[in-house]
Amino acid sequence: MPLNALAATDAAQSMQVHMHEWLALGGLVVALIGMDLFLHLRKPHEPTIKECTRWLVFYVSLAVVFGVYTLFRHSSKFAFEYFAAYFTEYSLSIDNIFIFIIIIGSFRVPRKYQQKVLLWGIVTALVLRLVFILLGATLLESFSWLFFIFAAFLLWTAWNQLREGVEDRKDPDHDDDVYKPNAVVRGARKVFMVTDGFVGDKMLVRRNHKTFVTPFFLCIISIGSADLMFALDSIPASFGLTAQPFIIFAANAFALMGLRQLFFLVEGLLERLVYLHYGLAAILAFIGFKLLVEACHGQGWLEIVPDIHPLVSLAVILVILVLTVVTSLGKTKREAIEGTNVEEAGDEIEAGRVAQAFREKGAEPSGARKSADGRQLEESQRSGEERQPGDEQRPGDGSLSGRKGPSNK
Repeated sequence: MPLNALAATDAAQSMQVHMHEWLALGGLVVALIGMDLFLHLRKPHEPTIKECTRWLVFYVSLAVVFGVYTLFRHSSKFAFEYFAAYFTEYSLSIDNIFIFIIIIGSFRVPRKYQQKVLLWGIVTALVLRLVFILLGATLLESFSWLFFIFAAFLLWTAWNQLREGVEDRKDPDHDDDVYKPNAVVRGARKVFMVTDGFVGDKMLVRRNHKTFVTPFFLCIISIGSADLMFALDSIPASFGLTAQPFIIFAANAFALMGLRQLFFLVEGLLERLVYLHYGLAAILAFIGFKLLVEACHGQGWLEIVPDIHPLVSLAVILVILVLTVVTSLGKTKREAIEGTNVEEAGDEIEAGRVAQAFREKGAEPSGARKSADGRQLEESQRSGEERQPGDEQRPGDGSLSGRKGPSNK
């Protein structure tokens, strides 16, 4: 297809987003953040499973409602693109939780303050992602060849995810999970004076007419900047699914706002997702291939290869996610059963070795001796009950002394 015809087709299918839609979406995000800060997190507390589940369902429901709005307000094509971008962002955000756990653990954030730390970190990441999305959209409009760079970057990231998965399987105890402060945090520690510990949930405190930042503030900066590093692969992946910044920002907003509740729900489950790296690698590789095909079509190349429909993209992503979770949980369940059987077999083998060693030395194990003594004592008690008063005790008949009594003459 010639470039001018392709441009005409894209213009005809472009999503017309009015300013009031951007304002409504931005107002909704700000309202959700305010509701969390001034209502839900007004009193710091440790969240319960029921509370996290309720809020997670709420945010997922909002994401679904927005998808339905996109379907009726725009078209099914953009609705499929939105859901594909949303599930992609959510699945890639699961990988962020590993880093969040490590960062929060390294800062030793008290449990009751972890929700607020995560919320402020996510808000920081969301603002930075919005700048990144708008900048990326502007660059792609002016330089279409950047799609090739995005595609190559996604394929390279997919390879890294696959390699990390192989390394994890070979060496489960490797120390990649050791947190190392990034450049932003290291710079903040050099510029600002930092308190020795947490001062409640305050970010800044005044002491002796000097302003100090707290570890609470540094943890927020660390989470936000670390999440921005993850956006370097998730944002290009979203651009591989849709060219609409409005859809990409909405998918990022709803995925990140629901990430905080997911953190507390799957904190212990993440270790069971042993094939997560493989699933993320498959998703990124698929989107990279899709983006590469679209970039080639934009240059008039590989027209024999058909475009991948947004519905196909959504189906592929969902299938990969389901397979990743099912196979991971099945694998960990089998390993747990095998580990239990091996442990029981090891106990039996060890007990057999101990008994064999005692037999070779001509002695019985202490447990066996105790059992024999117990049986002998029981037999003695029974024989004592059967004897009648006045019965004579003969030598060797089990009497206590074993000596003859005086003879009666």
